[in-house]
Order: sequence, then C-alpha cells, then structure tokens
Amino acid sequence: MRSIASRPSQESVLSAAFIHKLEQYDHLSNSEREVLGRAVVRQGAVGKGEDLVREGDRPSESIFLITGFAARYNILRNGKRQITALHVPGDFVDLHSFLVKVMDHAVMAVTPCTIGMVPHEALREITETHPHLTRLLAVNIVVDAAIHRQWLVSMGRRSALEHTAHLLCELLLRLRAVGLTTDDSFQLPLTQAELGDTLGLSTVHVNRVIQELRKEELITWHGDTVVIKDWPRLQGIAEFDPTFLSLKAEPR
Repeated sequence: MRSIASRPSQESVLSAAFIHKLEQYDHLSNSEREVLGRAVVRQGAVGKGEDLVREGDRPSESIFLITGFAARYNILRNGKRQITALHVPGDFVDLHSFLVKVMDHAVMAVTPCTIGMVPHEALREITETHPHLTRLLAVNIVVDAAIHRQWLVSMGRRSALEHTAHLLCELLLRLRAVGLTTDDSFQLPLTQAELGDTLGLSTVHVNRVIQELRKEELITWHGDTVVIKDWPRLQGIAEFDPTFLSLKAEPR
C-alpha cells in the first residue's frame, strides 16, 4: 500500500536525477526549477511489487520516480505478463496520463520506490504559462515513444542475444544520464523472471543469454550489479545507436 508523506521541501522532492535528466535535453532556469518544485504536492513510498498505477485508473496526478525501479506492464487473460517499459530514477512513469486520462496499462514497483506526485492541474498551469518547461516535459513523452519503437524492433527482428545487449546498452546510458552509474557499471535489480517478461523470453532462455554474454566477456553480472566489460563489442552486437534517447542538450 502506498505510503504518503506530508509535503517536503522543494529541494528534497526535486531529486538530482530528475533535474539532471531534464538538463540532458536543455538548460533549466532557476525559475523553472522553482515552478517544478511548487508543482510537487507530496512524496510517498511504494513497496516492491505494488502498483503505482493500475490499468483502468483515471489519475488526477502524474508520478515521477525519486528512487527505485518501476515497470509498465500488461497482463493477458491467460495470466502471462509483458513488461513494456522500465523506469529509472528521474522518470515520469505516467506523464502521459495528463492527456490520455484512462490508463491502458499498469505500473508496478520493481523495487521499493520513493515517488513524487504532480497534480494534473499543476501540469495544466505549466503548459499555459511556461512554454519552454512544457517542451522539456514533452520530451519525456517523446523519448518514451522512441524507446518503445526500439523495443518493438528488438521484439520483432533482433535475436535474443542482440535484444538483451540492446537493453543493457540503453539502461547504461539512461542511468548514466541521471548520475547512477560508476564507469561502465550500474545496478539492475530485476529477477530473471522479470527480465524474461521484459524481453519476451523464458527464464531458461534468459539464463542462457546471460551466460553467453558472460562467456564472451562482454559483461559481468553479480547480484544486481552489471558491468559492461567491452562496450564497443556490446554496442556492435546490439547495433545500438543512442540517438533515440535524445541525450544531447540543445535549444528546444
């Protein structure tokens, strides 16, 4: 069950990851930071495995991750689950709910998460009074769509090895963009079952692919820690082009 705290200070809510992510797209002014700080009404804690958002919900606020990992997912009638997005600190998990209104998927906490809530009315005010900040927030939705396109290509045309390599390349750069990597290593707190639901593979197949990546000395993976040992080769196997992440800061 989600635990809600009283409104904290602006500095404690506006995580470094969130600000750093927006500034990957373009510079944020001090006044824009203040506007974002005022927009966050409260923060909360969500336990591992709990839903931040449920399919069919009509949210009145959008949620961004301060700490933890989350995943968008759908479940079929036969009980099979497909994870359609992974969210890291600094991500809005449902900024699009401001526009689409009814959620066609759920979002769960892969790990214990700390979240910040921004009412849709506050987002509406931002769109009407701060055009540059609106554009920066819109880039989040555009990049989400770009990531979905790459995942679709991976599902349809990349081998299991290439698909996994592409996901690891993507996560390294996304986590680096919010200051959550050490050299070429990062934390990935997914079980092999969750990774299978992300890649569309069985747990057994996921294990084989990870073993192959290790055997080829492309990565090490101990517990939650992934280390990319040979970035050029891994990037080559995945045919990974980071353009879709829009990580170059430029006027928007």
